[in-house]
Amino acid sequence: MRWLLLLIASGLGLGLAAVGLTVLDEAEPAELLPDLDQAAPFSISVVRVGDTYRLTFASAVDNVGRGPLLIEGSRPSRSTVTMSVRQVVRREDGSTRVRVTGDRMRYVRAETHSHWHLLGFERYQLRRSPGGGLVETDRKTGFCLGDRYDSRARVRIDGEPDEPVWTEDCGKGDPGLLEVREGISAGYGDDYVPRLEGQYVDITGVPTGRYVLVHRANPEGTLEESDYGNNASSVLLDLRRPAGDIPIVEVVARCPQADRCDAP
Repeated sequence: MRWLLLLIASGLGLGLAAVGLTVLDEAEPAELLPDLDQAAPFSISVVRVGDTYRLTFASAVDNVGRGPLLIEGSRPSRSTVTMSVRQVVRREDGSTRVRVTGDRMRYVRAETHSHWHLLGFERYQLRRSPGGGLVETDRKTGFCLGDRYDSRARVRIDGEPDEPVWTEDCGKGDPGLLEVREGISAGYGDDYVPRLEGQYVDITGVPTGRYVLVHRANPEGTLEESDYGNNASSVLLDLRRPAGDIPIVEVVARCPQADRCDAP
């Protein structure tokens, strides 16, 4: 009887071990998610356009995650104005997972460029200081993502390719495309200079005072990331309006990875 119990216990142990091995074998490989790191606004100035004044700036977003941000846009026919958007997430074993994001792409014709834009990738807002009340927001039509620069030229991060991968121009000059792919590789960044379309907020009626300019990547959280805590950065501005002259702005403080910015 004692030997029978030992055999049964031994069999149960082997069975549990086998189950454990099966669970390990069926576990999905780790996903290599992007991590969008929003830079604080820079190259800030005020320009006059007709009877309006624009607070212009440059913006930049680095991908510091283990995997690339990969975006696919598609539409069934040319009569459909916008493309639906999917995000392709890579895994450690080379496989991928595809998910619908709810975002859209649209072909945009602008003075400086004409290509397919991912709508709503970044948002620019001018807020009151203190208080944080919204004063003005951007009117940008969208973004063409790409590996524009190596975000840390002397440091390689996990998953960073040796050379930029996403160097295409988002279907530039081809409004008839049915599919468009774009992205930002791990270790690379995407930037937009002040002279490009939409890189401003209108401050024509904004009075003298202090304001916070906030830049936020992935504002609706529609793109899957490993970390959302670094999606917003800001600067504290002092706005002055000399009589009969163009308004003047001075950067008082810079606040990376924060959507609020106080005077030092």
